[in-house]
Amino acid sequence: MSTPDFAHLHVHSEYSLLDGANRLDDLVAAAKADGQRALALTDHGNLFGALEFYQKARKAGIKPILGCEIYIARESHRKPHHKTHNPYNHLTLLARDRAGYQNLLKLATAAYLEGFHFRPRIDKETLARHATGLTCLSGCLSGELSDLVQAGKLAQAERAAVELRDLFGPENFWLELQRNGIEIQARLNEALVDIASRTGIPLVATNDIHYLRAEDCHTQDVLLCINTGAKRADSKRFRMDTQTLFFRTRAEMAHEFRDLPASLAATQDVAERVNLDIEFGAYHLPVFSPADGGSPEALFDRLCDEGLLARYGPDHAAGRERLEYEKRVIREMGFVSYFLIVWDLIRWAREQGIPVGPGRGSAAGSIVAYALDITRVDPLRYDLLFERFLNSARISMPDIDIDFCKEGRERVLQYTRERYGAERVSQIGTFATLSARSVIRDVGRTLDLPLSEIDKLAKMVPQGPTAPPLEEAVQDDPDLGKARKDERYRELFDFSIKLDGLARHISTHAAGVVIADRPIVEYVPLCTNKQDVVTQWPAKQLEDLGLLKMDYLGLRTLTILEMTRRLIERAGGVAPDLDRLPLDDKSTYALLNRGETLGVFQLESEGMRKLLARLKPDCFGDLIACLALYRPGPLESGMADMFIRRKHGLERIEYAHASLEPILRDTYGCIVYQEQVMLISNALGNLSLNEADNLRKAMGKKQPEIMNKFSAQFVRGAVENGCAEGAARETWEGIVKFGGYGFNKSHSTAYALITWQTAFLKAHHRIEFLAANMSCELQSSDKIKEFVDDARSAGIKVLPPDVARSQWEFLPEGGAIRFGFGAIKGTGQKAIEAVLAARARLETRKVSATLHTLCAEADSGAVAKLTWEALIKAGSFDSHGHERGAVLAALEIALVEGVRAAHDKKAGQGSLFGVAEEGGSGAGDGIDPARSFARADTLKAEYEVLGFYLSGHPLEDRAGLFALLSSTNTRDIQALAGGSEVTLGGLIVALKESSTKTGKKMARFRLEDLRGGVNVTCFPRTFEQYKSLIVEDSVVICRGKLEERTSEDGSSPVGILLDQVMLLEQALQIFKGGLVIRLTPQDDVLLPRISALVGSHRGASRLLFEIEGTDGRLRRVRSSERHNVRISTELAKGIEGILGSGRAKLARL
Repeated sequence: MSTPDFAHLHVHSEYSLLDGANRLDDLVAAAKADGQRALALTDHGNLFGALEFYQKARKAGIKPILGCEIYIARESHRKPHHKTHNPYNHLTLLARDRAGYQNLLKLATAAYLEGFHFRPRIDKETLARHATGLTCLSGCLSGELSDLVQAGKLAQAERAAVELRDLFGPENFWLELQRNGIEIQARLNEALVDIASRTGIPLVATNDIHYLRAEDCHTQDVLLCINTGAKRADSKRFRMDTQTLFFRTRAEMAHEFRDLPASLAATQDVAERVNLDIEFGAYHLPVFSPADGGSPEALFDRLCDEGLLARYGPDHAAGRERLEYEKRVIREMGFVSYFLIVWDLIRWAREQGIPVGPGRGSAAGSIVAYALDITRVDPLRYDLLFERFLNSARISMPDIDIDFCKEGRERVLQYTRERYGAERVSQIGTFATLSARSVIRDVGRTLDLPLSEIDKLAKMVPQGPTAPPLEEAVQDDPDLGKARKDERYRELFDFSIKLDGLARHISTHAAGVVIADRPIVEYVPLCTNKQDVVTQWPAKQLEDLGLLKMDYLGLRTLTILEMTRRLIERAGGVAPDLDRLPLDDKSTYALLNRGETLGVFQLESEGMRKLLARLKPDCFGDLIACLALYRPGPLESGMADMFIRRKHGLERIEYAHASLEPILRDTYGCIVYQEQVMLISNALGNLSLNEADNLRKAMGKKQPEIMNKFSAQFVRGAVENGCAEGAARETWEGIVKFGGYGFNKSHSTAYALITWQTAFLKAHHRIEFLAANMSCELQSSDKIKEFVDDARSAGIKVLPPDVARSQWEFLPEGGAIRFGFGAIKGTGQKAIEAVLAARARLETRKVSATLHTLCAEADSGAVAKLTWEALIKAGSFDSHGHERGAVLAALEIALVEGVRAAHDKKAGQGSLFGVAEEGGSGAGDGIDPARSFARADTLKAEYEVLGFYLSGHPLEDRAGLFALLSSTNTRDIQALAGGSEVTLGGLIVALKESSTKTGKKMARFRLEDLRGGVNVTCFPRTFEQYKSLIVEDSVVICRGKLEERTSEDGSSPVGILLDQVMLLEQALQIFKGGLVIRLTPQDDVLLPRISALVGSHRGASRLLFEIEGTDGRLRRVRSSERHNVRISTELAKGIEGILGSGRAKLARL
């Protein structure tokens, strides 16, 4: 007897977040392998995976049935419910046709936008409005019928079933049977069979699939623990009552329902009634409506012509030819409205004073975009290609991404809603996953493994956009492989590998916005993510549906540029026009070559500073190339080294054919850009630019079959152009080797302009530029500290906060920078606004802003005592000549007097204390100098509210010794690789002790040096050994390994795993044997000064030199004992003054 046909109609995937453990590919493959011709997807309360499932199933030849296991609120879905009650039931819905699909989209949207309360819910009234085209199954054990049966209300259960039949129609409602070994399910099944016999409602068999194979029940159980935050060993936690919710085969289902074969056949009846075709390929862009009522095409032509004239002047033949070509392609592809939409957004933003970037991505290669002022990069000047942006031979939506200043992005988004209708605009959803590192941590917590062990294992796992899956990483990495074989971690790795990459939650895409010609919900279901409304489907699927996706990126650098211009004008200067800066400014190139790039867009990292030092850019083309070269491919392949050697004349430049010289001249014969690959393929290989773009894309995606197809065509064309066949093949190999690393020149050029703008402002308006940067980093004391150090290294003073002068932001003041109140912890903008308003009123009356006058004048309800304390600790009252401890001691009285003064003022009486009278200062009232802090306490309080030391540093008198003993500092440590061994001196602050699960003590603290701070973790064994030295405010030398605390978005703050601690004095005793000074060939002229310096510091420690040869090798030379030195801070500072930092170290001999 053959196995009957069957289709699973109740199926959960990973998009039943942290509940379903099935990947869509696996579900489709299982159905195909079992000969099932149809398959449904019914995730909990959402359609997150629906379209992806539809595409995958169709591709595999399986009929997809789109559905959802919805949550039905027992009352109105708009009414909140109590979390601990059971306030909703499950119901299984399947889209039968286009109308049902549309209604499913609307129900899934309403569940989030109207009914979300712990779960996305709808009510029966909403369901009734959108029942057309839907097939309904009565649901699982959490369904309404189940609840009524378990409560013994069989008559009510029957009435509920009949109501659903009447709602959906007699052919569209089925009583859902499941056989999972649960006793109450068996009772439910008996009742459903009875209801069916009395009402004629048909039965249908399902299995409520949550995982693929029977043995995967344990993996899904771990997933549930991650969801609920429970430990797997907890006997009281939530768990499934069955282990049968796997993908049963047709034979297995036939066996389970052998007594009810009609319920199996019913699955085919349901499947055969599904007739849904989702349209792909058509575009659903809004048609742009010009304000004058004319056609979009006419407006497009006029704007392009006007822009061409403005950009190039009259009679520019090359510009006109390029413009007409691009316009023709844009018209033929149907994208005129698209360009006008983008033009309108950018025009509006600029009219509103919102800074917009000069361009981003391949759009900078379009002269139409340049003429429309969408971009501000001349594509003719920089040899940028339109085909890199829009390839007429490969129909796809253009992609113009826009950089707005971070603060203006939301305003542009709101304008888009107003312009096209809020219902037609949405932000885009994206899914966070259980990525390799996070899944190790999540699973480890559920298995109750020690956190220190979990953390150590997680850090062994590679991550980032190119990181391999966890299973592959375990196979490739010997240490991970060894850990997996350890019996203690067997379950951890088994479960983690199975869960790796599953969806965890939906979030808002950082930039993506979708705009449609009709309400979005007609194409895509929506949901809420905190305050945002986002699409339930990610960007790729929106593009597949033909929707217009745009990226509105918030770029803080644009805010900094605009703020710098405002500060220049505030000081009475003339702010430069950033779009017309000279690109040959020597001061700017000198700044770049010195590596003074803190705050310079794209050039801040230590690695980039090193590349700049070697490259020494002296033209804008070098800067464009620099941004393209600083990537793993060019750096690791040797391309960057070749570029530098050729630029400086250390390697000969040769061209295989004369046609290559104009293409590669600016990059010294190196293939740096994708556009160069395209131009070479076109000029030498006779490929059209469209074909060349296809080749470029194949190289980037490493598609050898496509590349091989072009190889013969290229060589043949090159030979036809007079190139020897051998040279042609050699050129092709060069393209293949380096072309795959090529970067988008259009993007690099546009971003190089922003780089130049920031560098120019830093070179010519450094005070304003640094003040703007500090004001944009108010929440990051570490970044502010970097900019403070940068200012001081340039001889610019950073003045302390002052109640008489400071504003919320950092501001230039007389050749210095005044510290902003906004960077003081424990204040808050509303409180500071109240203080500033009080100060303004005092100034109007010519009264000094002192502690007493401000406390009397400011609104006590807006300014809390903690705010005043933070201002005092930060030094805001120092200018009155009183020490901070004394001012703090006087605060209580000042606040009491202030309340009294406010009361008297309200009552119409004069001030009892004189603190607010015209000309009165009250500066010394109640301030007792005897209450002053010691210097160390003043600095400690300052650190507490600023996050760093501003007015001084506890270590400043020992800075030279730390430089000798440390292998790095807290700023440079950020550039080191994880696992690096480091020695670092500093001050222990923010010490926190804790206990592990086994009761052992461990500690975490922050190690501060003069450059900043770094977090240090001390596990129990090390803490036990060194706990007498790990004390708040201790000055120590720490040795350990660098750990990466890399977040999922790719940022990489680091910390140290501590191995050893020494007091400074101990370290000096251990390492006092020798002083090693490193010399380079360029230091010869400095030797007399070094000799004089060491001669003035005679002592007992040996002096050694590490001399770098011209070949880069180091050799160590030991001086005679008569040159022995005395180790001191003065000696260290002297060496640093002559040679620079990091050139001298202590060594144990």
